[in-house]
Amino acid sequence: MTSRAQKTTRDLRWHNRSDLLTRLYLGEATNRNDLARASGLSAATVSNVVSDLIADGLVGENGSLSSAGGRPRSLLRVLPAYGHVVGVDIGETEVRVGLFDWTLNPVADEVRPVDTPKVPPREVADQILSEIYAVTERAGIAVGNLVGVGIGVPGAGGSVIHAPTLGWSAVPLAGLLRDRLGFTPDVDNGAMALGQAEAWRGAARGAERAVTLLLGIGAGGALSLAAGPGGRARSFTMEWGHTVVDLEGPICRCGARGCLEAYIGAEAILARYEATPGSTPLSSADGVEAQLAELVARAAQHREPAALALLEATAAYLGVGISNLINLVAPDRVIISGWAGALLCQASLLPAVRSAVRQHALPYLDEFTRIEPGELGPSATALGAATLPVARLLADGGRRGDG
Repeated sequence: MTSRAQKTTRDLRWHNRSDLLTRLYLGEATNRNDLARASGLSAATVSNVVSDLIADGLVGENGSLSSAGGRPRSLLRVLPAYGHVVGVDIGETEVRVGLFDWTLNPVADEVRPVDTPKVPPREVADQILSEIYAVTERAGIAVGNLVGVGIGVPGAGGSVIHAPTLGWSAVPLAGLLRDRLGFTPDVDNGAMALGQAEAWRGAARGAERAVTLLLGIGAGGALSLAAGPGGRARSFTMEWGHTVVDLEGPICRCGARGCLEAYIGAEAILARYEATPGSTPLSSADGVEAQLAELVARAAQHREPAALALLEATAAYLGVGISNLINLVAPDRVIISGWAGALLCQASLLPAVRSAVRQHALPYLDEFTRIEPGELGPSATALGAATLPVARLLADGGRRGDG
């Protein structure tokens, strides 16, 4: 029988492994001396843990760093070849599946459009499995050898999913996939996962308090907080798109009137353009993304007055929404992401958004906030989903196992 002292010692060992591995993974330290200073652990403990991580194939030596008056310090790096993860973005217009090595370098991806706005859960589960097998087969990787699968959903994640935009209520998506995958996938809100990815690898890296905005058909957000010096960034979902900006405004998809999403969500932008005097019907029949891209092109390339006026109004509403966030949570960074966010930033709306923020945010808070476009590209939410199993692996000190 394992004694309490043995269990405590073993738990402490895995805690130390988790701490040091996470610091290396997030780039907070690159050698044993840095790890000892940052963690407060003894040099002997750090050396033992690092030796274990090297033996397990998680970490490797990466040359040396000259040290004035002493021996060169061996540099350390996390080894990408340790394993692979899959990130799944269940969007409102498509399902995107990305295969990454566990340090989040892309390997392969698969994208399939969503045929109807509210697809039955089992059909989505079948589609996800098909795409997972497609990307892993292309890379020559067995599904059973994956470190894990993360899934970002447009709603509340966990053991059951509540996603009103998909028409889902208490859907056990992880359970639908578990038996066929051979392990339990990690499921969480897509905006939260995206916020974690931006904090780890994107435009929010190094921020103490960052807000990542996921703009698509709807408008979501995540707040990422660093837990002090050397702390891990923690991300929390924000239903930012359902903050009310006009009591007499249009009815939102949620049923309330005047939500921010009813002004800056892609479908809402297109509907408002159609109602703008002087607008002409959009020619694209390839869905919301293509139509918004056409609208942006009309404004940016052809200087169409109706398109320009509509996007200027959208920038003003987006700026008001961001200023409300700044006044509430005082972020040092706001990241505009998602496919619609990328299109709006391409339309050179950032200066107008920043101007609106300056008008409405408290000056002593606004001056410390940077507003930037996302850096992770069209696979950003799938990459964010891939951080979910990686975060679990780091918390477990590199131990693989069914979550």
